[in-house]
Amino acid sequence: MNITMQNDKIKIDIVSDVACPWCYVGKKRLEKAIAQWKGAPIDIEWHPFQLDANMPKEGLDRDTYLINKFGNLEGPLEMTKRLVENGKEEGITFNFGPEWRAVNTLPLHQLLHVAGEDGFKDVLKERLMKAYFDENLHLNKPEVLTTIMEEYGWPEEKTKEILNNEDIAYSVKQEIAHYQQRGVNSVPFFIINDKYGISGAQPATAFLEAFEQVAPLTILSEGDHCDSTTGIC
Repeated sequence: MNITMQNDKIKIDIVSDVACPWCYVGKKRLEKAIAQWKGAPIDIEWHPFQLDANMPKEGLDRDTYLINKFGNLEGPLEMTKRLVENGKEEGITFNFGPEWRAVNTLPLHQLLHVAGEDGFKDVLKERLMKAYFDENLHLNKPEVLTTIMEEYGWPEEKTKEILNNEDIAYSVKQEIAHYQQRGVNSVPFFIINDKYGISGAQPATAFLEAFEQVAPLTILSEGDHCDSTTGIC
């Protein structure tokens, strides 16, 4: 008799920021690995991180942001070419044109926090990343966010209430602090079965190898045995 331990799952906690381009690449590579995986079911839980918690509420235009961060435009714009190429391989269109705007992502994590309670955090994560990196939507503007959330049936009033809710903001900050205390200081960071960590946007093969390491055993056949739980032999 062949028996597969179907109740055992692989759990992946992903710490990431909407404003992190490699988090977007890592998301796609993980999804590619999961599509190829034939073993135990995989559960994913997203967790917040802020690469720049001190970003002004109104955000910064592309050139101001890059000059403040790197001291010039030429170097970082050259670096984006590698991102663009990696994005193409994963079906992502990175658009770092002059309309791109850096934003404080705390409000976005507040929306994701509640979207998780409503059961569509993964879908919203993808939508916000596409809006930020591809569509160049200015996610610092409440009217832009309310329009996006209307796509998922949220009325304008609900979105605005979440954005202005200090309790939700506090919960998000506490969760960020929790993972920082666990040693997460760069993203994306993938925690498998609350035990093994994968840092960065690794290729799909790296995830598949990790799944093989942590996957529960598959029982190919079962004979006479003694059960440690029931004590029955």
